Amino acid sequence: MIRYTSENVEAPKLYRNSITGWIRRVANKYGKIVGDVSFIFCDDIKILEINKQFLNHDYYTDVITFDYTEGDVIGGDIFISLETVESNAKEFLTTFDNELKRVMIHGILHLCGQNDKTPEEKQEMRYKENLALQLI
Repeated sequence: MIRYTSENVEAPKLYRNSITGWIRRVANKYGKIVGDVSFIFCDDIKILEINKQFLNHDYYTDVITFDYTEGDVIGGDIFISLETVESNAKEFLTTFDNELKRVMIHGILHLCGQNDKTPEEKQEMRYKENLALQLI
């Protein structure tokens, strides 16, 4: 089941059935089944708090994924700062909606096993994000 909640922000307008179907299709492309996944939309203050508490990072970010995947069944909590998504959309000259979908699928790709620590992994992640965005 995919859940969509918000904390300290108004939830973004999403066609949840469409987004859920898209996420399932993307996961299936990687041989995965969607289990319990929660998207938690929040503000910069909350994501900074999470980043400090759990990752020992003292900076803002757009998405943090906690992976609870077991075997081929993906699961996790995906925190997304809507404030950072908005500023990134302006910086990258894209729409808020497109940038939001990019970070949502970024979290799902992490649950599917994709990393982005090295420059090569980051390049591959961006490629897979773009492929996924074409599927929606």
